[in-house]
Amino acid sequence: MAYETEDQETQYCFPDINSSCVKGRHSSHGYIAYLLVSLLSAWTVFLNLLVIISISHFKKLHTPTNMIILSLAVNDLFIGLIMPIEAVRLIETCWYFGDTFCNLYLIFIVILLSASLSNLVLIAVDRYVAVCHPLLYPQKITITKTFMCICMCWVCFSAYCTALVINNSYFDPSHRTGVCYGQCLVLMSFSWTVTDLFVGFIFPCALIITLYLRIFYVVHLQVKVINSLMKGGKSVTENLLKRKSESKAALTLGFIVTVYLLCWIPFYICSLTVYSSTAMNVLIWAVHSNSGLNPLVYALFYPWFKKTGKLILTLKIFQPASSFIVVHNIN
Repeated sequence: MAYETEDQETQYCFPDINSSCVKGRHSSHGYIAYLLVSLLSAWTVFLNLLVIISISHFKKLHTPTNMIILSLAVNDLFIGLIMPIEAVRLIETCWYFGDTFCNLYLIFIVILLSASLSNLVLIAVDRYVAVCHPLLYPQKITITKTFMCICMCWVCFSAYCTALVINNSYFDPSHRTGVCYGQCLVLMSFSWTVTDLFVGFIFPCALIITLYLRIFYVVHLQVKVINSLMKGGKSVTENLLKRKSESKAALTLGFIVTVYLLCWIPFYICSLTVYSSTAMNVLIWAVHSNSGLNPLVYALFYPWFKKTGKLILTLKIFQPASSFIVVHNIN
């Protein structure tokens, strides 16, 4: 994206530094990209804010599963908020905000992207116990235990991502070879790339897929039993109806996992095979767009989200005792 002025003088990000990056030229495509990012950011923040307010305000939604969904929504909300900064980092060729802010920003965004997967792991474990071991679920999975697990995941991933960024930051002089000065990026070594691939993606995804395969098998058996009883004219107990509800929740959350994998797998494949800045930028935004897709899944499959969203937008949550309004909850 280098360009020259009418005087044929190349413009540099930092003229006093010999290894400075060359300034990029703004085109109509750049302004369109900023507009699209702004819309995506507003969309992501708005929808996830609805999820956060819904679960936080309405008492009937205070369940272990919804606590994990709340954590995921908070994570997606922050991703939506930093999208404009990410747009500046990817579209512009110059980073003027300094080394310290660059490192802090990179640590923050890597933590957010990694925490999304940790929340999905917790959701898979929660649904596995609810569907496959329903009698143990009330004792094993409580709001307090779930909150502790969420905090533990955030702490562990924060420590891991901090170590990853510090050891691979562009602003570490040992990683500047062959790269111009004035960018904000992580240049991962091969060993860190392989480590991150297994620790940050393959192992969690393998665990999620394994749990959901077991869940889907049990769901299939449960639905088969319920349908056979209904066809035979036999009454279906409340326990069986509850298990069918748990199965529906598992399938819905499994769809969220599928969307996540579809957004992330192309990014990892591209990062390990052919490096193309344009392709990588497109895939990075595909990953970020996942944060705006999750609330859509809630809107499509969760009756409680439709109802609470309407109550929030009509400002009825400010009425007395509104937090005790009965909302549909399939968890």
